[in-house]
Amino acid sequence: MAGSTVTRAQLSEAVYNEVGLSRNESADLVESVLNEVGEALTRGEAVKISSFGSFSVRQKGERIGRNPKTGDEVPILPRKVLVFRPSHVLKNRINQTLTGAS
Repeated sequence: MAGSTVTRAQLSEAVYNEVGLSRNESADLVESVLNEVGEALTRGEAVKISSFGSFSVRQKGERIGRNPKTGDEVPILPRKVLVFRPSHVLKNRINQTLTGAS
């Protein structure tokens, strides 16, 4: 399954199959959750999802970088970056999958 991507449509279909909402209601629910997560991050709030992980926005300061092609030094402007920290539960599930254990 390496290299595959889960899409909004697949998430909506999973909600449809698991919860029993209509396909449209499932799509609206997924969209609503993703919008709320995005809005919270835009406001600078951390988003913690139990047994999954946490998302936060971190401020990075200005620094000097180097153009790998020319070797010239270039200033990298300050910016905000999105950070995801998986929970220990998620890390353990991923490692069990990789080792073949159930």
